[in-house]
Amino acid sequence: MNKRTRLREYWGLFCLGAVGYSLLEILWRGYTHWTMGVTGGLCLSTLYRISGAVQGWGTGARCALGSAIITAYELVVGCLVNLKLGWDVWDYSQLPFHFRGQICLLYSTIWFLLSMPIFGLCYLLKQHHR
Repeated sequence: MNKRTRLREYWGLFCLGAVGYSLLEILWRGYTHWTMGVTGGLCLSTLYRISGAVQGWGTGARCALGSAIITAYELVVGCLVNLKLGWDVWDYSQLPFHFRGQICLLYSTIWFLLSMPIFGLCYLLKQHHR
């Protein structure tokens, strides 16, 4: 696959992740922020990139990795936009098992469960691009 085709592939993935993540947030919270679109694009692109390498892993291991990656992105983005820039996009400090109000066990668990269909989508998209 040439560079231009790969760039289009990843741009499409980024956009799909941005829209999907934003829609999930709108359905869950009733609103979103543009930084969540960027986060979603990065998450889906990363999961797609690694999906081939973890295809032989068990479902639980893939979902744990997916949850860890998404949670890590949320932590980095949260520390930047909420703690450093003070934009107050979200605050999980009222939830149990949170870290600095930016990530928490509840959402990491939700990402674990959502990683199943996300990796399934990645596998389907990889088959389409071959």
